[in-house]
Amino acid sequence: MEDRILEIWIVFTAMAVIVAISIVIKENNKPHIKESIYSESTFNIRTDFSKNQIPEFQFTNQYSEVVTQHTFKDKIYVADFFFTRCPTICPLMSGNKFRIQQAFKNNDDILLLSHSIDVAGDSIPILLEYANRVGAIKDKWHLVTGDYDAIYDIAKEYYVTAQEDDLNDGSFIHDGSFILIGRDRTIKGIYDGTDRVSTTKLIAHIKSILK
Repeated sequence: MEDRILEIWIVFTAMAVIVAISIVIKENNKPHIKESIYSESTFNIRTDFSKNQIPEFQFTNQYSEVVTQHTFKDKIYVADFFFTRCPTICPLMSGNKFRIQQAFKNNDDILLLSHSIDVAGDSIPILLEYANRVGAIKDKWHLVTGDYDAIYDIAKEYYVTAQEDDLNDGSFIHDGSFILIGRDRTIKGIYDGTDRVSTTKLIAHIKSILK
């Protein structure tokens, strides 16, 4: 009788060991899911943007002209980031950017600079077509493209969130900021480019600098 009980105990113990080993193997073979975590440190954001001088850059505008810091030398300009296929905030931003352009239409010291974050999709002809559609004046409002890294690196200097959308192929994540840059190449203010009231405040700020 005792031998029979011992035999049953050994069988059950062996079965338990087999089940445990199977669970371990199954867990180890599960695909590893990597979470994408975005934080301020990802963008190397400085704490005091007023001390951040925009570095040298080189892009190409809608007329195939080279645009550099020299283009904006001793000028005040408003920078932003967009892409022509954007169906949400970009039309609002373009409308408010047009308002800024019209407010300083006859002042050569005020320029506009819009960076396309769709480097692959927004070719020069597409940028020119878009510029004509939104009423951009030549030599006043530059819509530019350039090297992928150069565009995304300069976005960090302007304190703008700009990145490809990992969850939606062919789409992008960016904010609607208008960044006011002074003659000394430092940021004087950041405004909501999707908001009419905020844009009005930006125009007033530019006028105060000109006094």
